[in-house]
Amino acid sequence: MSEKSAIEWTDSTWNPVTGCNKVSPGCKHCYAETFAERWRGIPGHPYEQGFDLRLWPDRLELPLAWKKPRTIFVNSMSDLFHEKVPLDFIQRVFSTMERASWHTFQILTKRSERLAELAPDLSWPPNVWMGVSIETAKYLWRADHLRKAPAAVRFLSLEPLLGPLGTLDLSGIHWVIVGGESGPGARPIEAKWVREIRKQCRAASVPFFFKQWGGVQKKRNGRVLDGRTWDAMPKGQVLELELR
Repeated sequence: MSEKSAIEWTDSTWNPVTGCNKVSPGCKHCYAETFAERWRGIPGHPYEQGFDLRLWPDRLELPLAWKKPRTIFVNSMSDLFHEKVPLDFIQRVFSTMERASWHTFQILTKRSERLAELAPDLSWPPNVWMGVSIETAKYLWRADHLRKAPAAVRFLSLEPLLGPLGTLDLSGIHWVIVGGESGPGARPIEAKWVREIRKQCRAASVPFFFKQWGGVQKKRNGRVLDGRTWDAMPKGQVLELELR
């Protein structure tokens, strides 16, 4: 939980759920798991249970106390559509987001099948953005599930990008984020993969955001592509992030 986030495309994080388990290759070097497991077994610590899934009902209304509008990444330390998160709890998260209408909420999942299954049972206010993670061409089908969610903004997080994605179907997609893996054991990203995605975003008039090259020394490698940074956000949204 953080009132300020270092993630380049958001302002804050909100974690009414913590913990998860690996479902695809992009999870191999999960930063959230690495962080949470440092504290396993320490009595009273929020991650005493390590990265085991945990619901936090006492955190459900936290964004209502943040009066200044901000962009909030929901569950940076978990996946809201994890199979062990009950529908009624997900609905309570969505209720808070609807009531906190002055914020913009960004949700990201790798469990796109459950997203598509539960989408009709959720209320989708205009301040909720929904995204899926795609790391290789093998998982492009997650975007098809995303298109079934009636979110005002649907986005793809192509991070960690582990290979070329080929032709992207960007119909119904409003934003694309691309990034390399960072930290120990980080797998490499190639510039030609990123440029091909950027080219397709331009052709489809979809905002393109390049988050990072990643690597073991993330800050040193930076996020400049072809002489500049790429920070496009979905149109029609006024975000503090754009003003920084």
